[in-house]
Amino acid sequence: MRPIEFEIERTIRAPIDLVFARLVDIDGHNDWMAGTGSMLKHTRQTSPGEPRVGTTFVDETTQGTTPGEIVELEAPHTIVFHWWDRSRSGRLTFEGWPSYHLESSGDNETLVRHRGKLVSYGVWRLGTPLWRRLAVRERTITVDALKASFEEAPRST
Repeated sequence: MRPIEFEIERTIRAPIDLVFARLVDIDGHNDWMAGTGSMLKHTRQTSPGEPRVGTTFVDETTQGTTPGEIVELEAPHTIVFHWWDRSRSGRLTFEGWPSYHLESSGDNETLVRHRGKLVSYGVWRLGTPLWRRLAVRERTITVDALKASFEEAPRST
């Protein structure tokens, strides 16, 4: 079976540098993803230093814990994450490559092209139509939450 691939576009009312900074701040995802209905419960960077190619993270989801890493980073235009899931026996069940491609689109606006790629393995391939719907839903929630994080009124401290 072929990989599941799709693209979601949104225009965000914020400069490209700020949108990119929000995406590469892995621990910061917890702030703008909270209360969205996403599978993501918590994420944390697991390697030290500023985000770069090779930076690792762990996502705690409603389906379990999923490790990942940054596999491509070109500020302020591109970030590609890679995550994977294994069965209890250690076999690869899923891999995903969510990526963000940014370009300035006017005064203080950024066009975000989010590309999702998901591969399922073994018996999990049988669920491809379902995984596609779930992946598109989950990634749409993420991109919409990113957009909303720039458009909501600032929170008082």
